[in-house]
Amino acid sequence: MKYFYMKYVNIEFLVEELHEMDLSERERHHLATLIDLSMSNAILDEILSNLSEIDKKAFIHLLQEDPESEYLMKFLNEKVENIEEKIKKAADDLAKQMHEDIKQSRRIK
Repeated sequence: MKYFYMKYVNIEFLVEELHEMDLSERERHHLATLIDLSMSNAILDEILSNLSEIDKKAFIHLLQEDPESEYLMKFLNEKVENIEEKIKKAADDLAKQMHEDIKQSRRIK
């Protein structure tokens, strides 16, 4: 699924790393799915951590209606200062950690 924040997230280098590993296509797909889910969880955690209780409910309602809506970022920009940078940082931090995990797993084999 595509989400409104995808233009702030780059995980292509992680997917490329997976392609360089000795994995079956099924294993590669499974790991790519886990990366995607982990990234979504980290970003949603960052977003929800910066919203009031009322705004969390409104955001979740909007997200359920259309997770690709450009309005979601407009809503967040009105509620949270520098939300785009916060999303990028959460995504970058997790991507760096995942990259290290992948590199380490390649050394173990």
